[in-house]
Amino acid sequence: MALNKRELFLKRRLRVRNKLRKISDGRPRLSVHRSSKNISVQVIDDVKGVTLAAASSLEKDLGVVGKNNVEAAAKIGAAIAERAKKAGVEEVIFDRGGFLFHGKIKALADAAREGGLKF
Repeated sequence: MALNKRELFLKRRLRVRNKLRKISDGRPRLSVHRSSKNISVQVIDDVKGVTLAAASSLEKDLGVVGKNNVEAAAKIGAAIAERAKKAGVEEVIFDRGGFLFHGKIKALADAAREGGLKF
């Protein structure tokens, strides 16, 4: 049974999310979404069902509007780390979704770690 790219992505996303649910231990989830033109990230408290902090390449104050490259991902990672610390979040679980931990996703994660988030 051959699966197309979208079906493989959805399978991978569910697999990652289910593994994270088992080991989360009540920590908020740092969820990443990447499209062809933008990248966005949220810190989500799954127990309460609320978003604690968010950052996106659509925000004009970050200076990366319309860019979806490694440098933009690094700026967004630094911004989410700052906003999460302001919201009182120190430790998170990194949810890469169905995206591979490579390139933009890795740059975002590294910048968030340098900004002080622990995962």
